[in-house]
Amino acid sequence: MDSSREHPAHEILARAHSPDTAASIFKERIKQRPLLLRPSSPDPTDDARTKRRKTREAKESAARRDRKSRKPKPLSAKKKRSLCIYDIPKEQRKYQIYLPLHDMWCEYVREILGMSTQTDIDGKFKAHVSPTTAGPMLASADFHGAMIEVVRSRCVSRVGLKGIVLKDTKYTFELITEQNELKSMKENVLNVMIC
Repeated sequence: MDSSREHPAHEILARAHSPDTAASIFKERIKQRPLLLRPSSPDPTDDARTKRRKTREAKESAARRDRKSRKPKPLSAKKKRSLCIYDIPKEQRKYQIYLPLHDMWCEYVREILGMSTQTDIDGKFKAHVSPTTAGPMLASADFHGAMIEVVRSRCVSRVGLKGIVLKDTKYTFELITEQNELKSMKENVLNVMIC
């Protein structure tokens, strides 16, 4: 009996092709196919300088891999939420703590509107601010620390709510009220007045 008949690949080919075609495919594609192996010993054509260079490169690549593995990976958004990184602890939810933040915000707004350098003899601001000049600057301003009051909202219970903004994210404001309550509001459903 032919040894090629015992091979499982030949049996599978015999099912799909005629016996002659199966035998030729087995001989050309499986039996006579070269098996390329990576040499386990160094290349005999390499001189001493090339061997030193290859060993040095191998050590450097191993060191790079080791450095990368020691470097901590940044936290994912899911991990940040589970660790409550952006949540304000209960003992920090006090209105009085954030009053200096509001004072800093007032200075920031005076600076971006150009009012900090223009004072009168009495110490009052003499700069004229109009909606056409100040509107674009205020729209792109940072509202962390701003004192805001809700004047119109789809949610009627939010109207009249006043507090200091602690978080100004893409679509929400989180503010602390004078009653030390943390409130979260969607920007697109309310109109606010900056105090």
